[in-house]
Amino acid sequence: MLPMPTNITLARTADASLWLHPVLIGTHESLAALAGQLALSHMLPQHIGCIIVSDDNASQTHDADLSIADDIAGLPILGTLPTLPNLHAAQPFTAAIVSLPQNQRALISKVRETLRGLNIAERFVPTLPDLLAKPPTSMLESRLAPTSLNMAELIGRTPYGIDRKLVRSAIENKRVLITGAGGSIGSEISRICATFKPSLLVLMERSENSLFEIDRQIAKRFPDIPRKAVLHDVVDAEATLRIVANIKPHAVFHAAAHKHVPLMEDHPAHAITNNVFGTKSIADAAQAVGAERFVFVSTDKAVNPTSAMGATKRLAELYVQSLASQQGPTRRTQFSIVRFGNVLGSACSVLPIWSQQLAEGGPITVTDPRMTRFFMTIHEAASLVIQSGSIPADPTKPVVYVLDMGDPIRIFDLAQRFCRLHGYEPKIVDAANTLAVHPDLLADGPSIDIHLTGARPGEKLHEELAYRTDNLVPGQYPGIFALSNEDGLTTADGSPLDVPAMISDLASMRTAVEQALVRAAIRRYIPGFETIGPNHNTNKTSDQRSGHTAAA
Repeated sequence: MLPMPTNITLARTADASLWLHPVLIGTHESLAALAGQLALSHMLPQHIGCIIVSDDNASQTHDADLSIADDIAGLPILGTLPTLPNLHAAQPFTAAIVSLPQNQRALISKVRETLRGLNIAERFVPTLPDLLAKPPTSMLESRLAPTSLNMAELIGRTPYGIDRKLVRSAIENKRVLITGAGGSIGSEISRICATFKPSLLVLMERSENSLFEIDRQIAKRFPDIPRKAVLHDVVDAEATLRIVANIKPHAVFHAAAHKHVPLMEDHPAHAITNNVFGTKSIADAAQAVGAERFVFVSTDKAVNPTSAMGATKRLAELYVQSLASQQGPTRRTQFSIVRFGNVLGSACSVLPIWSQQLAEGGPITVTDPRMTRFFMTIHEAASLVIQSGSIPADPTKPVVYVLDMGDPIRIFDLAQRFCRLHGYEPKIVDAANTLAVHPDLLADGPSIDIHLTGARPGEKLHEELAYRTDNLVPGQYPGIFALSNEDGLTTADGSPLDVPAMISDLASMRTAVEQALVRAAIRRYIPGFETIGPNHNTNKTSDQRSGHTAAA
C-alpha cells in the first residue's frame, strides 16, 4: 500500500509560490490537530496564521475561543471568516488549507465560496475524527481516495461565460430535447437547459441506469420544470420520428454517440450505425417536425480522422450539412455543428481512470509522452454548445462552430500535475519497465508510478480543430469560432458529393463483419482516412491529406 500523504505534502511538490503565505481555516479543535501535524512534518511555512470558523449556532463558543487564546499550537489567530476579505486585501494569502468536520456541509460550502470569491487556492484536509469514523475497509479500499480537484485549475484554464440573454431566448418556454442525456455532455446540457426554464425538458437516452440518474437529478434540482424521460435508441429511425413528432421540440441537442477510439477501431460497423445513422435519424426527425434548431455535438477527431470514431463523426457532419443545404422555403430548421476537443472528467476519460488507478495504489498510465489534447471542463463545453446553438444563422447555410480550446496540453504533463495535486511525486516508468528518472532526482515523500504504455490504435499524437485553421473566424461571442462556409459538398477530386449514395453505401456496412470492407467504405467518402496502429502514430498537415471541404 502506498504511504499515506496529506494534502500538505503539496508544500514540497506543487508550485512553491502557493505556500509562501498560506492560511489555515477550521474549528479550534481541527486547527490544533492540523497545526500539530504540520509541526511534526517540519513543514510549517514561515508566514502562516489561522482563521477560526464555526456554524452560526456556535458563535458564543467561537467568541470565547478567541478571547481565551491568541494562538493555536503557537500559530497566530488572525480572525474569523468574515474578516478574511480584509485580511487578504491587506496582505494576500497565497493558499488556504481547510480542515472542517464533514458534517458541517453548509459551513464548508460557505468557506469554499469565500475562498473562490477571493481567488485563494484551496486544499481541504479531513479531520482526524472523520478519518476514524469511516467503517473498516478492505486493503484495496483503504488506499487513499483521490481528493476533489478544481478541473479548470488542473488545466490552467479560465472558462468562458455565456450570454444568458441569448440562450434564454432559445430555451425559455420552449420544448427542448437532448439525446444521450445520460452521458457526460448530454447530462450537463440537460442541467444547464433546466436553469433556463424550458416548457418541457425531454431526456432521451438508451441506457436505463443513466436515464434514471439524470431524471432523478433534474427532478430533485428543478422540481418545477416539466420533464419527460424517454428510454430510446435514436438509431431506430421510425420510432425516433414517432417520438419526436409527438413532442414537437423547438430545440434538439444531439449528444448521443460512440466516443471511445480504441473500442470503435474493433467495431467500425457499430460506429457507422450509431454515429452516422443515429445522427441521420434524429436530424431527419427534427427537420420533419419543424424544429427551430438542431445542434450536433461533434469532435476534433472528425478533422483528418485516423480512427473509425472520428471518421464516422465526420460522415455525420457531412450528412447534417447536406440536410441543411437542401432545405426548401417550407423547412427552416437551423442546423449547427459544434466541434471541440476532450472534456475533462467525462465518463471513462483520463481523470476518472487516473482517479481509480490512484485509489488502487497505482500505477497511473499514460500512452505516449508526446501526445497532446485540447481540454476543457464538462460545464464549459456544455455551456458553449448551448450558446453556439442559440446563435441566429441562415437555416440554408449550416454553421460549423469550433470552441476555443486554448493551447493543447501534453497528457504526460497533466498526469504529473494530477499526481502532485494529490500529494504524490510521480515516478516515470517506460514501456520496458525502466525508471525514466534517476532515484536520487525524485522529491522526498510518497511517490506513485506513471507507466508509459504506448499509443493505442487509431490515436493521433495531436488533434486538430479544423481542416484549414485560416478558415476559423472569431465569432460575436467569446470562446466560439465559426468556420467560413465553402461552396457545396465535394469529394477530394472536386466532384460533388452524392450524399444519398453515401448513405445507401454505408447502410450496407452496418451488418458487415469484415472490418476491411467497412474501412474501405468510409475511405470512399473520406479519401484521406487511414487507420494507424499502436505506436505508429503520426500527424499529417491538412495539405498532405485529402478530405471534404464543406464548411471545414
